[in-house]
Amino acid sequence: MSKDLFRILKEKWGGNLNPLISQKVIVVAGDITCDNLGVKDSYLLEEMSKEIDVVVNLAATTNFDERYDVAIGINTFGAKHVLDFAKNCAKLKVLVHVSTAFVSGEMEGLIKEDPYKLGETLNGTSGLDIDTEKNVVEETLNQLRAENSSEESIKSAMKNLGIQRARKYGWPNTYVFTKAMGEMLLGHLKDNIPLVIIRPTIVTSTYKEPFPGWVEGVRTIDSLALGYGKGKITCFLGDPKTIIDVIPADMVVNAIVVAMVAHANQPNESIYHVGSSVSNPVEFTWLQDYGFQYFTKHPWINKDGKPVIVGKVTVLSTMDSFRRYMAVHYLLPLKGLQIVNAACCQYFQSTYLQMYRKIKFVMRLIELYGPYLFFKGVYDDMNTEKLRRSAKESCEETDVFYFDPKSINWDDYFMNTHIPGVVKYVFK
Repeated sequence: MSKDLFRILKEKWGGNLNPLISQKVIVVAGDITCDNLGVKDSYLLEEMSKEIDVVVNLAATTNFDERYDVAIGINTFGAKHVLDFAKNCAKLKVLVHVSTAFVSGEMEGLIKEDPYKLGETLNGTSGLDIDTEKNVVEETLNQLRAENSSEESIKSAMKNLGIQRARKYGWPNTYVFTKAMGEMLLGHLKDNIPLVIIRPTIVTSTYKEPFPGWVEGVRTIDSLALGYGKGKITCFLGDPKTIIDVIPADMVVNAIVVAMVAHANQPNESIYHVGSSVSNPVEFTWLQDYGFQYFTKHPWINKDGKPVIVGKVTVLSTMDSFRRYMAVHYLLPLKGLQIVNAACCQYFQSTYLQMYRKIKFVMRLIELYGPYLFFKGVYDDMNTEKLRRSAKESCEETDVFYFDPKSINWDDYFMNTHIPGVVKYVFK
């Protein structure tokens, strides 16, 4: 409650806010990787099962390069634990599970709001079994520990295992693979529970509520903006015509609330893409232009108190052009430094290692994010559009619970809301 996010509430309620919150909100520490969500107090569990009527699962690890054991524990079996908990809630009206649109992997064309069946894969490879995946994790961990591997080695092995298993079945990274398996378990085990799966695209800063521009943490596209504004990015990789599907955070929240109401006590599974690529698409090249315009007018001030001058960046539109660029600008100089270092009895060893680590880090990022820089899909939001229309017909508060991306002027949003918000709340 100390965050700036809640300042509008504080201004409205003043000294009455804390008593109001204590009446409305009860915080319970838990862990979705455990049975009963990690709640040990049997009395508290009983009270929760009697009183709770809506369960919304937003818990996830969103790291593309997460350890496989961690990601499958939270994103896959964590979803199952939340479902098990929801089934024990006597008054349950609906379970809302927040997934991601990118469970679609690298599919092209119009991507439908369809469920993923248990064992379904993106590349047609058979044999995906979620219990087997859990066993692979446990066996690999046991083997590594039996070999007395260091924690760093285990961490690296678990990260590589996740990428390996994801790509075996057609997903580009551990995050979207484990989220897809979480959806599969929910659909297979839901029984008669009303289930809503929300699949947002890239979530950006708030459009209007509680005020424009709030953002917490660095998102995928924001890391590019930050690096560019600070003068650390001189080239972009990606097809300029690629559609980058973004959606403001408050629109995602509103879609969750409206879907929750619409599907209360309806024992079916409903899936909603919450994004903009069909109804109001953003092109990759626009983001470059917005960054150039904004940081030219409002340059970042560096540690020396001097403004950072930004310029037009080199756009590398293919992976081959990127590899050539890296070879000429970084890999060849690194090789030269390696030779000089050897000739000088390792005098430049620390410089060499630092440069090597940076290049390795960039190559890993490209490996993880590359599929999205050349993404050829758009997310069908017909279900979401029907939900919007239905809400408009039956609810007087559609101006409060808005989530129509067609209402967004992207030039105005990025220049006057999103980038200033990132600078204020993340750059600081």
